[in-house]
Amino acid sequence: MKKYRIVFFGTPEFAIPSLEGLYEKENLVAVVTQTDKPKGRGLKPSPSPVKHWALLKGVKVLEPLKLKDPQFIDNIKNFLPDLIVVCAYGKIFPKELLEIPKFGCWNIHASLLPKYRGASPINWAILEGEKETGITIMLMDEGLDTGPILLQKKIPILEEDTAITLSQKLAQLGKEAILEAIELHKKGVLKPLPQPEEGISYAPILKKEDGFFTFEEPAKKIERKTKAFLPWPTAFTYYKNKLLKVFLAKAIPLKHKEKPGIILDINKDGILVATSEGVILLKEIQLEGKRKISAYEFACGQRLKKGALLE
Repeated sequence: MKKYRIVFFGTPEFAIPSLEGLYEKENLVAVVTQTDKPKGRGLKPSPSPVKHWALLKGVKVLEPLKLKDPQFIDNIKNFLPDLIVVCAYGKIFPKELLEIPKFGCWNIHASLLPKYRGASPINWAILEGEKETGITIMLMDEGLDTGPILLQKKIPILEEDTAITLSQKLAQLGKEAILEAIELHKKGVLKPLPQPEEGISYAPILKKEDGFFTFEEPAKKIERKTKAFLPWPTAFTYYKNKLLKVFLAKAIPLKHKEKPGIILDINKDGILVATSEGVILLKEIQLEGKRKISAYEFACGQRLKKGALLE
């Protein structure tokens, strides 16, 4: 079958597997990504993972400041794309752009729409305790992830999954899904279906304060925060007025009568702390200005005792 001329829009590492798949299987004519962002201690401008990949492959790269810029719109038209594929690009498309490709603009979205529309679907699916998630290939319109569904693929969210591991799995699933959708489209059997009116939810962009927790929260919710907010902003609380990041924790369904925040036990596995519902075992933590260490090592260094309040 004829290869589709594709312009790819994407920015982070998550987009790379899909980008590579399209490069291998179709005619990738250009890549559009966000402009270089300052990184590291020197805050030097650094290219996005997608730009870095495209430069290595010799693929044309565009970095528009505004998607409505007439010159940029003309550039995209000149590529004569059959399809625009979008994966974690990070900006809403204007109508002028949506109307350019012959077969429309398709988005690779990391949730089972209409659940978790928005910028951070992987994180919020974990935070809300979902048992499964997946990839939706969606025909884009002018709304926020509101367009018709072309194809969906599901995977379970495992007990040990974090936003990092789940992102890696969904990135690969996104590659499989977009290539399958294109093949079905070429065969004339891909039919867009309107999103259901029921079950709509949103996954807004992450803010640092989303990671904050207190021991007044249920242990299960604290555990989910440690998984959902890796690598950023991480789950955190405060100890002696200093930020205390928690990278690894386990909720234990033990009943107790202690005040939330009371240390119930300290052992080689970590620090057992009472919460409003159940007990949380802190396993890997980092105090502000210090390195990441085991919770047991932290407890020894701070001379924490059973029965004390962790605050």
